[in-house]
Amino acid sequence: MEKATDSTGLTFRQDYFADDKAWSALVSLLSDTFGIDLDPLRRLGGADPTSMPFGWFDGSGLLVANISAFAMPVVINGRRINAAGLQSGAVRPPWRGRGLYRDLTRKALDWCEAQGFEAIVLYTDKPALYTPYGFRALPMHLHAGLAPGPAMAAMPARTLNPWKPEDLALLLRALASRTPVSDALAVCGSSAMFLINTQFDPDVRLSWLEDRQAVIAWKVGDNNTFVLSDIIAETIPPLDAILGGLGIAPLAVEVLFSPDKLGWQGEARPIDGGTQFMIRAGADISLDRPAMLSPMADF
Repeated sequence: MEKATDSTGLTFRQDYFADDKAWSALVSLLSDTFGIDLDPLRRLGGADPTSMPFGWFDGSGLLVANISAFAMPVVINGRRINAAGLQSGAVRPPWRGRGLYRDLTRKALDWCEAQGFEAIVLYTDKPALYTPYGFRALPMHLHAGLAPGPAMAAMPARTLNPWKPEDLALLLRALASRTPVSDALAVCGSSAMFLINTQFDPDVRLSWLEDRQAVIAWKVGDNNTFVLSDIIAETIPPLDAILGGLGIAPLAVEVLFSPDKLGWQGEARPIDGGTQFMIRAGADISLDRPAMLSPMADF
């Protein structure tokens, strides 16, 4: 028999992001649990407006357990899916084993179902926690291969800095009108996640291709490999145009999403990390080719 939730001395709160103290409590919980700082989102356009947090707070205002849901429409196999994402799931050690996270997970899933989402997705390094709720893992693959020769660009790229107001405004405009970077698997929006992920990997560079009206998220990997993380544009430019705009001619390329819009093909290689991408949806929603969600959409 399942153990009952023990919420003695705690208060449940939902939809609390408008409360600055409660938001700071979430920032503290995620910093203490995962070592990540979510607070820069306040200055990078704010939290995702669709977010719905669920949390247990103690009498001092400390957030001891949380999970948040948000609208995350995705494309899978060319079909737009009205999906939700689950993120920011954590419980402080002294309150573990009381059923708080199980309780919050059910509240979040019930809310998602009431909103009519077709699918729910999440990342986790503990997939066994979510399989009882109907989640299944989707295998992720990057694509790697020789680089094409760079195509001549009309204008060289310029570097973007999200902390500069004019560059942040450009990024927000581009994110608002972006097209999915792939028809295999990609987000349709998720501006907040892109912006906060620019802060989590210091090696990622953001470059603006004026003639292509495209933001390129990229870095240099091992052995001088060009690593393409994401593209924000209404029309996805081909890989040779991206390299030409950046003014680089690498020997090898890794693309961290399915390259079906890049005019280039690479070898699909499975991602063997400890974190899994999981989905709760009907059997008709599944990948039919190797793909991965851009790391700039991680949540």
